[in-house]
Amino acid sequence: MALKIRLARGGSKKRPYYRIVVADVNAPRDGRFIEKIGTYNPLLPKDSENRVNIDVDRAKHWMSVGAKPTDRVLRFLDALGLEKREPRNNPNKAKPGKKRLEREAAEAEAAEAAKEAAKAEAEAPAEEAAVEAPAEEAPAEAAAEEAAS
Repeated sequence: MALKIRLARGGSKKRPYYRIVVADVNAPRDGRFIEKIGTYNPLLPKDSENRVNIDVDRAKHWMSVGAKPTDRVLRFLDALGLEKREPRNNPNKAKPGKKRLEREAAEAEAAEAAKEAAKAEAEAPAEEAAVEAPAEEAPAEAAAEEAAS
């Protein structure tokens, strides 16, 4: 017989209250259980000592017999220091999707093109100023020649 240490929901609508129970895997969530070993009241503040109550000795006993805690109960047991919980790590979930990667690549290309254009504009006025300077002197020289004649 496979055993689980899990939550059985109680309380009224929108007012949950859970019993931490040891039950057969095939038993319904709120149905038959072997033993109640604690309670969990999610409506209480997280720092409240009455939020989670577990009989540590009974939990140790049932885990030694082979009962497997569910994820939520495992968190409670980890907080009590009974059993270590492996942190979940899914690095692919944090990666951006295809569309976002395409959008970022397009924005990077646009920024690079804008930078190149700004660089070209910064170089072009310096060249134009060098080209225009002799052209401005030429009319002045022509006016001076006309005045001399």
